[in-house]
Amino acid sequence: MNESYEGQELEGEGQAIISLDGVSFGYDPEHPILQNITLSISQGQWVSLVGPNGCGKSTLVKLLNALLPKGAGEIVVSGMQLSEETIGSIRQCIGMVFQNPDNQFIGATVEEDILFGLEGLCLSYAEMAERLHSYTTRLGINHLLSKHPGELSGGQKQRVAIASILAMEPGIVIFDEASSMLDEGSRNELLGILQDMRAEGKYTILMITHDADEILASDRVLALHGGGLAADVTPAELFRNEELLQKCHLCEPYPWRLARELQNQGIHVDVPASEKEFIDTLWP
Repeated sequence: MNESYEGQELEGEGQAIISLDGVSFGYDPEHPILQNITLSISQGQWVSLVGPNGCGKSTLVKLLNALLPKGAGEIVVSGMQLSEETIGSIRQCIGMVFQNPDNQFIGATVEEDILFGLEGLCLSYAEMAERLHSYTTRLGINHLLSKHPGELSGGQKQRVAIASILAMEPGIVIFDEASSMLDEGSRNELLGILQDMRAEGKYTILMITHDADEILASDRVLALHGGGLAADVTPAELFRNEELLQKCHLCEPYPWRLARELQNQGIHVDVPASEKEFIDTLWP
């Protein structure tokens, strides 16, 4: 039986934009991937989805916009109950950034790739041009518009993938291990983009991740284990719970481990929220 941890509601939480009630899924009814998942996510939250490989994280997010056939239970997104009639409308509310950005590229250039998604929304040429300029400038890739995706670095590819999604202006953006193939510098860039998105307040972010810095930056953590929801906690609660960390195959963030070692040596250092905060504490 999965151990359950009660998460804390965030101050100022808005109306639920995603709700799952008794959701189960499996290709083989004898061996379900997900079992009886019930949760809700408020508009504007940044939620990290964690757990060991094979626990159903990607399955869960793919159920939200019907990339997988609906199983048991009820799914409501942006006030719409998921059904054959609402799939199209729900998919317009959700954007997904995948682990490998190469899997998302369609156009022969960055410009063509971003415009492809906008054309599917039947926007006017003026509106498409405005969004292209706005989001490529915002992501710092407007100088790459004529480039073929194969000419880009990993970080540049991920920026293009994010710009392509944000240009379609979904209210919910899902990142499926989006930083796992990036180097440290590109991961930090992605984290900065996510923090900017959260600051705007109009995006709900659901992020599958094993990265401690990304988890610490989020508002809330949903942990899956054995096909069920094992925990709904704050990032601090997650990293203070050794049993839960082991279940999720996660490690305590490096700044926390170092702060703890210093405390063991009689040097008082408050547990920091990030590596930068830790450095600022030691060398203000």
